[in-house]
Parts: sequence; C-alpha cells; structure tokens
Amino acid sequence: MTIQKTINGEELIVALGGRLDTTTAPELDQMVKESLDGVTALTFDFSDLEYISSAGLRVLLSAQKVMNKQGTMKITHVGEVIMEIFEVTGFADILTIE
Repeated sequence: MTIQKTINGEELIVALGGRLDTTTAPELDQMVKESLDGVTALTFDFSDLEYISSAGLRVLLSAQKVMNKQGTMKITHVGEVIMEIFEVTGFADILTIE
C-alpha cells in the first residue's frame, strides 16, 4: 500500500493506493494518529485504493471518532468495489463519501 500525505493549513489529505488490509492498516493508523493534531478537515482520497479489509475499516472508524470531536472527515474517489464493501458493512451510512 502507498500512503501520500498532504497538509494544507488545517486540512490533511491522505491518498491511498493498493490494498488496505491487516498487513497495512497499522501503518495507516499510526500515521493518522500522529498527524491529526490541529487538523479540522481530514480527507481520504481512495482514487488508487483497490481493496479494504475489516482492519482498514477499523482505521477509518477510529479516525472518524477523532474527527467528530475536532472537525470533519470525508472520503473521495471511492471505486465500485470499495463502495460495495461500505454499503454491505453499513459504513456508507456512517462515513461522508463524495
């Protein structure tokens, strides 16, 4: 998995590529936790993300809980496969997806 982090003032944009699964989720979780101080807008760009597992969903849920207290979080450029996972798991109702 590739992670590209861009900070623009109080906005953090995290672009992911490849597979977000049990192997790669801890790396993303740690990076997000270390980067959220002072962030009021968090955007995940899923343009190049091919797959997300339950471990990846947990990372998103954890980030959402933090951002509920300090700002907003959205996910952009979600492909069909990942959107289907969001819908089946109910995450489509929890997350802001654009």
